[in-house]
Amino acid sequence: MMHKQLLAPERLRQLPRQFSWIDQQLVRGGHLDRCDPPAWALYLFLVTVADAQGLSYYSDAAVSRWIKLEQAALVAARAQLIEAGLLAYRKPLYQLLALPSREQTLPTHRSGQVRSVGELLRQLTGGAA
Repeated sequence: MMHKQLLAPERLRQLPRQFSWIDQQLVRGGHLDRCDPPAWALYLFLVTVADAQGLSYYSDAAVSRWIKLEQAALVAARAQLIEAGLLAYRKPLYQLLALPSREQTLPTHRSGQVRSVGELLRQLTGGAA
């Protein structure tokens, strides 16, 4: 096992009052593979400005200005995050959603679709799960 040592102990991160750390499951759960960079720019912005419940309300014009995306690109990025199950949106309110664990959804290698463990078991057992 690798021994880890802080590289800059004077800069050790502390949990901020406004709650804005990013969940490691974005990488470990394979979520990064499901969206393009503009969607991640939007996600990072929302994680940064959201409250502890994952809620924020910025207008499309303000979000576009902050992350430098045209309106159509913003709409497409938001749609990708919604499709990936990472975001809920009802104008003007955004809600970052809890990330599903790897056990809850697994991408299939063949089609790229996300399926639940139950669906995979039913498929493997010929529908008798």
